[in-house]
Amino acid sequence: INPSNQTLAAADAAFRGARAAIKVARANLYPTVSGGALVSGSMPSGTLASSPPSPSPNANLQIPFDASYEADVWGRIHSVIEANIESAQASAADLETIRLSLQTELALDYYQLRGLDAQRQLLDSTVAAYKKALVLTRNRYNQGVASQVDVVQAETQLQTIEAQATDTGLLRAQFEHAIAILIGKPPAELSIPPTPLNNKPPAIPVGLPSELLERRPDIASAERRMAAANAQIGVAKAAFYPTVTLGAAAGLQSSSLVDLFTWPSRFWSLGPSLVQTLFDAGRRRGVTEQAQAFYDSTVALYRQSVLTAFQDVEDNLAALRILDQEDKEQEEAVKLAERSLALAINRYQGGITTYLEVITAQSAALANERTAVEILTRR
Repeated sequence: INPSNQTLAAADAAFRGARAAIKVARANLYPTVSGGALVSGSMPSGTLASSPPSPSPNANLQIPFDASYEADVWGRIHSVIEANIESAQASAADLETIRLSLQTELALDYYQLRGLDAQRQLLDSTVAAYKKALVLTRNRYNQGVASQVDVVQAETQLQTIEAQATDTGLLRAQFEHAIAILIGKPPAELSIPPTPLNNKPPAIPVGLPSELLERRPDIASAERRMAAANAQIGVAKAAFYPTVTLGAAAGLQSSSLVDLFTWPSRFWSLGPSLVQTLFDAGRRRGVTEQAQAFYDSTVALYRQSVLTAFQDVEDNLAALRILDQEDKEQEEAVKLAERSLALAINRYQGGITTYLEVITAQSAALANERTAVEILTRR
């Protein structure tokens, strides 16, 4: 699948966003430092008792640097990081799920197209055979052996099959356009030469180890989301404990620009703070219960995805086994239909039967041959 496929591009952008969220969460493990410059002026009111007799304006110049750091005493930050890592891994699995789905759709469209090529090849050979039958019927009509009804029936049969052969071109063009969109190209830029589907599909082992299911990206995504939900429970429980923050400030402060960068203008402050929520009307408990319920939901979804995966594998293994048996039975049906057609043509040439019997045998033979092609395409 070409990266220009827009569905894949959207999933890739979501994955990159999830990875960026990890960087955001990890940044909380380090102190936050900020700096700036502050210039302010003031003049006290002369009518206030605390003001000097002749108040004058004054200036305040500051160049402060502040630093704060939250100590991850209870593991809240690490739980957030863990949740984001699990979410990013789930997003990566989502990306692979979409990629695999697009590849699957591409394979389906491709084999449908090749099946139509095989249908067209069958119809073209049938048209050639019907043309020979039409020549035979006209010759018999010119010799006075056959009636004009036989000629018209042969012409009708030929025109019907030619119309069906032409109709396969429409379906083939649609599958070709679908393939172009999947690989990120305008439909007009892609042309796939006809190649009939003739080879048998490879044999699939009947017993597949369950470990193969662990490689399915949809299962990996569900498992990672379950782990992320479990980490969110740790984040919710950490809210029951106090937040320990270390703060520091330092810089220069003066009322004169001349004295601002001198040693006496320095100032600093340092001290920890501890904040504990004393009453929140059950909010933290509700958030914890909500996180626990969401985790239980992800566990159920994970188990369901595993069960669905087992069903998918079993369904397709059963389909392969049954289609293989059906293919063998259909091959025998095709052989019998072709033999019946040959006998009908011989009887018609010998004047034993009418052309209606030939048409019936032709229709039966073509129907069985088309069914054989459809079974091969499905396999």
